[in-house]
This record gives sequence, C-alpha cells and structure tokens, in this order.
Amino acid sequence: MGLFNKSTSNNNGGDHGDSLVHHVSDSELNDLISKDLPVLVDFWAPWCAPCRMIAPALENMAKDYDGKAIIAKVNVDDHQEWASKLGVRGIPTLAIFKGGEPVNQLVGLRPEEELRSELEKHFVQAAQ
Repeated sequence: MGLFNKSTSNNNGGDHGDSLVHHVSDSELNDLISKDLPVLVDFWAPWCAPCRMIAPALENMAKDYDGKAIIAKVNVDDHQEWASKLGVRGIPTLAIFKGGEPVNQLVGLRPEEELRSELEKHFVQAAQ
C-alpha cells in the first residue's frame, strides 16, 4: 500500500503530444535530474484538482524555459519511489533538482510567478 490512493486510470492529464513537460517514471526521473539543467518536478495525480490547476503554469514555463530548465511530472499513483525519498505527504509537491540533488521543495498550489522565481534562482549563468 502506498502513500497515495491507487488509481486504475491511465489518464496522465490529457494528450502530451505537443507538450514540453516530461511525464516520467521514477527511473526516467533519475536520468533527467542528472542533466546539467535545473529540473522542476511536479509530483501529482490525475484525481488531484490543485494538480490539474497548476498544469497550465507548468506548460507555460516549459515553453519559456526550453533549453534553460526541464519541467517534469511524476504521477505518484504509478511511481512512488521519488515521492517517498522526498517525504512527499501532499500533492502537488514541486521539487527543484540541481546536479542530481533536490535543492528546494514547494507544497500545494502556487502562483506561476512564485514557481518561476524559485526555479530561476537555479539557472546556470553563462556568457552568451
């Protein structure tokens, strides 16, 4: 038995064909966070209304930050390893990873501006 209600639905919140948000498993997240860019991960579930409400902000951020950061989502109904490692007790929980390590964690529905501000603190400063 996991921390979260097990859903029988395979609904990942809609069609992700054009999305820049990465919908990943625990093992895929391991690979993603090892990249050089900061990674914002949304731990969510399809039945969670606040999780669905935050999705458009994450889509906007994924488009705006393409090449600067990675935005990912982990469905905690299907993938609980990282949620357990981070002590996730409520969703949405948004974790920021840098260099493979968690550097910040936000719990609950947050305004897009706050998410952007927290993520931008971890951008790599490179000369263009």
